[in-house]
Amino acid sequence: MTFRSRRRRRRTATLRAGTAALVLLSACLVAVAGPAHAAALPTGARSLESVSHPGRYVRHLNSLGRLDPVTSGSAAQTRLDATFTIVNGLASPACFSFQTRDGLFLRHRDWGLRGDANTGDTTFRADATFCAVDGSVAGSVSLASYNYPGRRIRHRDFALWLDTYQDTALFRADSSFRITAPWAPRTNRGPVIPGLFADPHITAFGGRYYLYPTTDGYAGWSGTYYKAFSSTDLVNWTDHGVILDHGPDVSWADNSAWAPAVAARNGRYYLYFSGGQATGDTTKHLGVAVADAPTGPFRDALGRALVRGDQFSGGQAIDPTVFTDDDGQSYLYWGQGVARAVPLNADMVSFDPARVRVVTPSGYNEAPFVFKRDGVYYFMWSENDTRSEDYRVAYATGSTPLGPWTKRGVVLQKRLEAGIKGTGHHSVVRAPGSDTWYVAYHRFAVPAGNGTNRETAVDRMEFAADGTIRPIVPTL
Repeated sequence: MTFRSRRRRRRTATLRAGTAALVLLSACLVAVAGPAHAAALPTGARSLESVSHPGRYVRHLNSLGRLDPVTSGSAAQTRLDATFTIVNGLASPACFSFQTRDGLFLRHRDWGLRGDANTGDTTFRADATFCAVDGSVAGSVSLASYNYPGRRIRHRDFALWLDTYQDTALFRADSSFRITAPWAPRTNRGPVIPGLFADPHITAFGGRYYLYPTTDGYAGWSGTYYKAFSSTDLVNWTDHGVILDHGPDVSWADNSAWAPAVAARNGRYYLYFSGGQATGDTTKHLGVAVADAPTGPFRDALGRALVRGDQFSGGQAIDPTVFTDDDGQSYLYWGQGVARAVPLNADMVSFDPARVRVVTPSGYNEAPFVFKRDGVYYFMWSENDTRSEDYRVAYATGSTPLGPWTKRGVVLQKRLEAGIKGTGHHSVVRAPGSDTWYVAYHRFAVPAGNGTNRETAVDRMEFAADGTIRPIVPTL
């Protein structure tokens, strides 16, 4: 992903604030409500029904949060407004955020609940994150504010407010909701994982697909952690949680957790990633972490960067990927502005700097990816800027993993008639035991996304008889 320099708060301060908020939440709940347990919420499209007023559902009306009656006979727009996608918490993966069908997020402002566009700053992310605890009746949940943990979402006169918790039966009922089937079920396939994720690396281990994305939705792409997802069918994905967090897990980086890629060797799994500091030196570096399972947890393998941002002249050290050839030799590729490649040593965590080569094709900006099919090497990359709707994927072919490369053209780009923009930073995977291929990529979140609010999609990738890649049609 492209980096735009700006000052940021230190990750350590954010972690302390988040930890303090969760500790305070626990203390408040124990003090005023007795023991409470974190409630598990399903992700994906859902509706929220009031416990104290069955038949009334959380909805937004002209952006304002309300509790209104909804039935199968309600207008289509009413049913859409009463449907939310429960996603990874914008401020914490341990909590949740609620995305409207028009791409806004439920957040509190002046203690009122409303739907607003995600600006990605620390305040918005906290205001739009809620931690779920057990509600007043079995199976219901109550939603406590992430940054004001003593307050919960409740309805008063059918308007939604963030009110200080009261230890009364009325408050507990008015702040409890049942998570139900959505009034407006999703009709499209994408995104494949709910929420804001970008730069997806897709691969297969042991007959199962794994997806490793950048956690998106942060101003300046200042995310700090990676999650892993797995699937047997590329449709239903299991969220395996946080597998590496720059804050506690990486001593030399505390933010800019970008573009992970995972490779396997000798029964171990290696996570390659980009990282930097929240303040001060804005140079980006590449790191590598190791785990005994594809879902981690991963630990920093070196305690330092694998590739320093100032180690080679020109370009940024971001967007790593690894290709392993049929002879077992693995190659590391990386770079924004300049593409570089080098054979990795057998330990997968070192290389000879003298063997680093510049392999930049015409039109290259970032996000290299290499694979092999029928003896031909394919080098793919993203063109233009990730903030542009013209972000797209092009490719070249060659006879060796290091080129030389013959450019073949653009194969994945925007589809404005479907509202799809900014299709790029992709990876590809071959279905085990077949010649069926898929491409994972990000795009502006549909319908209201942009270069920092992106979502992950997966589509088929097909080849012509001469081995060229057919144009990929991005789908909803």
